[in-house]
Amino acid sequence: MENILVVGASTRPVAAALNSAGFNVYSADYFGCEDLLPIVKEYRSILKYESHESTGFFSEKFTHNSLNKVAAEFVDDVDHIVCCSGADPSQFPKNKILGNQEINDVENKYKLYKTLKKRFEGLINIPSTFFVDKLEDANCIVQDNPEKKFLIKPLEGSGGVGITKFTPPLETIDNNGAILQEIVDGQNISTSVISSVDEARTILVNQQLIGNMGLGQLEKYGYCGNITPFTGLDQESIHNLKEISEEIILDLGLIGSNGLDMVLKDDGTPYIIEVNPRLQGSFEVAELSLGINMAQTHINACDGSLIENVKPRCFAIKQIVFAKERSLVGNMNHEGISDLPAKNVIIEKGEPVVTVVNSGMILENTMKTSHELVASVYQNLQPAPEKR
Repeated sequence: MENILVVGASTRPVAAALNSAGFNVYSADYFGCEDLLPIVKEYRSILKYESHESTGFFSEKFTHNSLNKVAAEFVDDVDHIVCCSGADPSQFPKNKILGNQEINDVENKYKLYKTLKKRFEGLINIPSTFFVDKLEDANCIVQDNPEKKFLIKPLEGSGGVGITKFTPPLETIDNNGAILQEIVDGQNISTSVISSVDEARTILVNQQLIGNMGLGQLEKYGYCGNITPFTGLDQESIHNLKEISEEIILDLGLIGSNGLDMVLKDDGTPYIIEVNPRLQGSFEVAELSLGINMAQTHINACDGSLIENVKPRCFAIKQIVFAKERSLVGNMNHEGISDLPAKNVIIEKGEPVVTVVNSGMILENTMKTSHELVASVYQNLQPAPEKR
């Protein structure tokens, strides 16, 4: 039985799929959630739970270096490594990586924009995007384009963290620079693509849940989950979306499971926003909706074998629940609730608490159940006194 290390900010869903596929699984992540323990041989996490103590803030505690440090204990002893969001595959032995080994030119949002603009000019729609490292340049670009609204984004990163609407005059810019990206109004969607070196297959189109204050998400453009499959387009438009996604993934030379984030305008025009060169947040809903093991599907694609065309057999919904106030965690160990923190720890306002995932044959009923699960999470959170 082969040993696989999963590295990322959150590894539980991928670790569970690998465990189901028969691998010995090791995990290095940030959260170290309680339901990770039964499915891995060993794990190391950045976050340490202490009763009635705060878990702090992800933005302050998580760094690539800290993740690499906890992963280093396992690297020599495993056969393969799977990198999730937050992990940099270039920091690990190339011969052990299952997936894309070099992702900098894709994760760097401005490099990706230039690549897509050059190779797909006139074939796809991309929001106007500018690299800025000086305040005066950013303000000038906005002044020169009065008909457009802009977001300012970190050059790298995922999950919508750190993205804000540009409001002049801008006061600061990250030392590494940032991008100004034209705001495209519409529905947030994504595609899930499985690819080998010379073939790609889009297996799902998903709706993305972004900036949902009802889930306690404080980041206006922060990722909150998915609803799959997306039902807002006719079959011809879905087919076109899938073809575009496959062409881009192949052109970028990506293998395994990858994804594209898009905005779908009201007239049905898709705009490519980002490419995710790794297993995506839609991992769990893809498994539920399609009835497949996404980790095994990813590994097979890396070995050159693509899954056959599969159709969704049900709807699936994922919602990440964030603390709406500084909260003491109660009993969260219920069906449909995962990524469990330890009982009696304190979660700060705006930080993730758990993930709610469910499926069903009728979308409205599935959404109702999902909302009920979210409500049950908040019922098991108690206000925690503020620090003095």
